[in-house]
Amino acid sequence: MKKNIINLAVAATLTLTAFSAAAEDMYRGAWYAVPGVSLMQDDSTVDNKRFGAGAFLKLGKELSDSFDVQGGVTYDNSGIYKQGTLGLDALYMFSRSNFRPFLLAGAGASGSKLDYAVKGTSGGMWSPMVNVGLGAQYLINDTFGLQADLREVWSRTRDLNGTVPVNAIGKTTVNNTLLNLGGIMRFGAPAAAPVIAAAPVAEPAPAPYVAPEPAPAPVVEPAPAPAPVVCKPTDETITVGAEKLFGFNKAALKADGKAALDEAAAKIKANPEIKAVIVTGHTDRIGTDAYNQKLSEKRAKQVADYLVAQGVDSALITAEGKGESEPVVQCTGNKATAKLVSCLQPNRRVEIRAEGTKQVGCN
Repeated sequence: MKKNIINLAVAATLTLTAFSAAAEDMYRGAWYAVPGVSLMQDDSTVDNKRFGAGAFLKLGKELSDSFDVQGGVTYDNSGIYKQGTLGLDALYMFSRSNFRPFLLAGAGASGSKLDYAVKGTSGGMWSPMVNVGLGAQYLINDTFGLQADLREVWSRTRDLNGTVPVNAIGKTTVNNTLLNLGGIMRFGAPAAAPVIAAAPVAEPAPAPYVAPEPAPAPVVEPAPAPAPVVCKPTDETITVGAEKLFGFNKAALKADGKAALDEAAAKIKANPEIKAVIVTGHTDRIGTDAYNQKLSEKRAKQVADYLVAQGVDSALITAEGKGESEPVVQCTGNKATAKLVSCLQPNRRVEIRAEGTKQVGCN
């Protein structure tokens, strides 16, 4: 029974991990709490072989794009066997999208108690505890989500068959299986930097009025010959809104946005005077600087790769990300509300600048 549960959970996690590998990262560095309930299956040596229920409370922190840490307490009771733990887990996150599969490993302390009412014996002890497992998180929005994991927990307890008196030295390693289900409450997402208005610059006082002297009679000179018109190539920039090209917080091109890039590719290929094409990604200020820089670089590369796929010479193209450093609009507020996301929409864009385009009237 226990092996079947573990094998099913492993297969489901590997499948969902492969499904979510292409999803865009949404790392925020947030703190979060995870309260929940658990289902425990005792080690077969407990002479119980049945399920018990319990609860847990954990505090977590997003440390990086790939790792979380969670610490907390658990308590489970199957009737004969009772176990409480205090531990710290490290989580390896396969994704930072809304769906986040992970592997976990941790250690701590376990307090266990056996109560063989039929045999008239009982006993308990504290011991070191280690556990490993796998699970997944799903974020409903930036504040709330769900978490589930399946783990194996190893600890020590007194004699498990009720044959050794409680004060005798009879300790045995036990291996219990826990299925945990809980809710995620994120409360540590960093606020976006406030917009600081520039201080007004004082204008100098006007100079006193001085009556001008009479101007000398103008000297009429022959008009110079008109200067020859010099044809200079100019630059042309095409700006495409990120919502047209990508989903919110995503870096995969949408079908609707490809039409705009097809038009840009046609213009570039039709103008042999173009010497360079620079693709620049921009984001809004919601999220951390590091996250926004990474997202802008991914988007710029996706656009550049698509232009090359449409026949633009790859030697001409350079992709770069500017993150949130060059906004075109300013909006008030720090919390990522729908109103703020809508207001900052013009800042989420990709610019395609063609250098050396031929000016109208040039031969």
